[in-house]
Amino acid sequence: MGTTVIDQELDAVGEILLRQGHCAPRTLERARRVAAESDQRLDAVLIQLGLVSERGLAEAYASLLSIPITAADRYPRIEPVLPDRLSAGFLRHARAMPISANDQTLVLAAADPLDRFTQSAVAVATGLPVRLEVAVPIELETALNRLYPEETQADPNADADAPLEEDAERLKDLASEAPVIRLVNLLITRAVETQASDIHIEPFEDRLRVRYRYDGVLHEAEPPPRHLAAAITSRIKIMARLDIAERRMPQDGRIKMAVRGQDVDFRVSTIPSLHGETVVLRILDRTAVVFDYARLGLAPRVIRKLETSLELPNGIVLVTGPTGSGKTTTLYTGLLALNAVTRKIVTVEDPIEYQLQGINQIQVRAQIDLTFASLLRSILRQDPDVIMVGEIRDGETAQIAVQAALTGHLVLSTLHTNSAAAAVTRLRDMGVEDYLLTAVLRGIMAQRLVRRLCPDCRRAEPAPAALIERFGLDRRTTDRPIMLSHAVGCAACRQTGYRGRTAIAEFLDLGPEIERLIFARADHATIERAAVAAGMELMFDAGLAAALAGDTTIEELTRSIRADA
Repeated sequence: MGTTVIDQELDAVGEILLRQGHCAPRTLERARRVAAESDQRLDAVLIQLGLVSERGLAEAYASLLSIPITAADRYPRIEPVLPDRLSAGFLRHARAMPISANDQTLVLAAADPLDRFTQSAVAVATGLPVRLEVAVPIELETALNRLYPEETQADPNADADAPLEEDAERLKDLASEAPVIRLVNLLITRAVETQASDIHIEPFEDRLRVRYRYDGVLHEAEPPPRHLAAAITSRIKIMARLDIAERRMPQDGRIKMAVRGQDVDFRVSTIPSLHGETVVLRILDRTAVVFDYARLGLAPRVIRKLETSLELPNGIVLVTGPTGSGKTTTLYTGLLALNAVTRKIVTVEDPIEYQLQGINQIQVRAQIDLTFASLLRSILRQDPDVIMVGEIRDGETAQIAVQAALTGHLVLSTLHTNSAAAAVTRLRDMGVEDYLLTAVLRGIMAQRLVRRLCPDCRRAEPAPAALIERFGLDRRTTDRPIMLSHAVGCAACRQTGYRGRTAIAEFLDLGPEIERLIFARADHATIERAAVAAGMELMFDAGLAAALAGDTTIEELTRSIRADA
C-alpha cells in the first residue's frame, strides 16, 4: 500500500517536532512504532502518551501548513459565529470552531488542521471559503464549553433516597464517560504546561470555580459546566484511588500520570463543603523543581552559613516560615548535598513531596499511629547519620529530636514561625529546656518566597522620595538616582508582570551572646536585635536588596513580609 498524503504530512510533523525541540529522536521512534502497531495516527499517539504538549504539536502543524495559531483571546466571548449553520455537536466532534466570518471568508480554528473533511464540510454548510488556523485543544475546549454549554438532563427515574452504593455507581459511570475524562485531562495538562503549582476545584450553588496557583497567587480559569461538578470530582477520585462513595469525610491520595512526556505526581485532597466537595491537586513536577541554593535565590552569605551548619556532625538545623515558603525544597537541597555512600539519611515526612534517590523516605500515617514522634523513635534504633523531620509539630517530637541531636545525629526540620528568632521561643513553648536549646541548635534559617519580576517586560523607574525615606533606600545603595523595577505584563508572564519566585532569607547563628540570651529566657525580639548587632541581615532587608537589584518589587515584598515583622 502506498504512502498517503496524510502519512507524508505526519512524517513531516514528526521532523518539525524534532527540529523545534519538542521531542527527542527516541521518543519519536517509540511513537511511530506504537502508531504502526495500533493503526493510529502518529500525532494522536504522541498526545495520548504525553510525549509532546498540545501547544508543541500545534506549533508543528502551524509550521508545516504556514498558518497561524489562534490566540486564546480571539475566540468569541459571548455569541458563537453562525450558530444557525454549524451545530454544537458537529463542532465538538470535529474539534473546530469558527472565530470570525464576513461576506468573503470564514476563519476556522481547528485542533486537527490535517483533517480536510472538516474544512470542506464547514465550507459547504456556510457557503463561505474557509481560512484555517491551528487551535490549541485546551483553549478550543474552553471556548466550546463557554459558547455551547451542554444542557443537564434530569433523570426522571432517579430516586433521591437511592442507596449510597447505587449513587456511587452512577457517579462512577458518569466519571467514566469520555467527555469528563477529556475535561479532567485538559484541566491537568493546562496546569502543568502553564507551570501552575496547584489546581483548586470549588463547587458553588450556581457555578463550578477552577483556579490555578501561579507563583503563589491564585488565578481563575474558564469554569467547566456546573452540572459536571460531581463527575469531575469522581473522576479525580478514581485516578487517585479514593473512595468515590465517601463524600462526608476528607480524603487524601496521589495521582501519577505522563504529561509532556514526563511523569508528574499530583497530591490530591478532597474536603466536603456546602455545595459539594472541594478538590485541590498539588502538582509535584520533579523536572520543574531546582535543588540548587543559588537558583532558589538564596543570598551567597546565607548559603555559606547554611552549608557550614549542615557540615557539622550533630545538632539541629531548622528552616522556618509559613506553609508554601519553600522550606521543604531548601531541606531537600541540603539532603542531596549530604547524600553519600558513607552516610545513612532517613526522612520522616507528611507527605513525601519528591522522591530522592539514595535517601530513605518514610511517610507519616497518623491513622495507624505512625506519627512523627513514633517514627523518629524507631528510626533512632537504625543508627542513621542524618535525619530530616518534615515538621516539629508538638513537644514529644521536639524532645525526641533534641535527644537525637544529643546522641550524635544531625537533625534537619521545619517550624511554622515568622522569623528565625521566633523558633527559639516556639521550641521553649513546646517544653524544650533552655540549656538543651543552646546544646543542640546549630543554626536557624527563616525564609519566604516572593514573585520574581518578568525579565521580558519589567520597567525600571526612579524610586519615589516617600519610598526612599520610608525604607531607607539611600543607605542601601550608592546608585543615583535610586531605581526600582515595576511589573508591566506580557504574554510570557500571563500579563501578571511576574514569572517564577525567588527565596529571601535570614540566618541566625547561635553565638555566645545569643546563647546567653536564651539562658536568660529573652523574648524573640531581644534575640533578634542581638543577632542583627552581630551581623545578621533580616529577611525584609534581604528583600529590599532584591528589589533594588530589580528582581522583585517593594509591593510584592510587603505583600509577603510585613515591614514591621
